[in-house]
Amino acid sequence: MTFGFASSAATSTVASADSTSRLARMLEPSEWAAAGIPLLRNPREVVSGLHVRHRPTPATAVVAVLDHEERLAASASFTRRGSLPDGWDFRNALLAHLRRVIPHDLRRRTPVRTAVLLYCRDGDERWTEEDGAWMWGLRDACTLHGLRCGAYITLTRGGWQVLGEGRGGRRPSSESGPMAFDEVSAPSLPPQLRTASGAAEPLRRTAAR
Repeated sequence: MTFGFASSAATSTVASADSTSRLARMLEPSEWAAAGIPLLRNPREVVSGLHVRHRPTPATAVVAVLDHEERLAASASFTRRGSLPDGWDFRNALLAHLRRVIPHDLRRRTPVRTAVLLYCRDGDERWTEEDGAWMWGLRDACTLHGLRCGAYITLTRGGWQVLGEGRGGRRPSSESGPMAFDEVSAPSLPPQLRTASGAAEPLRRTAAR
């Protein structure tokens, strides 16, 4: 029996192919803008609501499902794993959390609910390959769960930004301290919200300060 190691050339070829595949699983800003992603009526309110509920820190993703009136139906947060951004891994993580907090809508001919993703990260508001991988992952996860693909929002030191739309604000940011529910307004909303923990809790819709 003979033991050996792959040649450096073969190893380089495999690594190159893997890198090419990984890069194919991300979306450029122009591709995202051309995908017809529905605009949020009040992105500041959505961002503030998710921030006060999940209090994300860098490397935290918050996926939320909105109903046809843009009310929050369910949400979950988790910390990104792995060193290299890969849309495949992000898709699987998003899909797993969506399945835990809300039933799929695959039986519907047309999606009624919309999934949005808020990702808190280091750096500035400019697009990165990591953002592109999250975009690819969100779009694919929505297709597999019967949802409309909604906005992708980054939360950085400078504030929040809806990528592809040019809308954003300075608060909250990745460095914002946690706000209590009673610090924000709470118009009429459904009484309960499903969360990643599986428990139902009161839902309050929030507006940014």
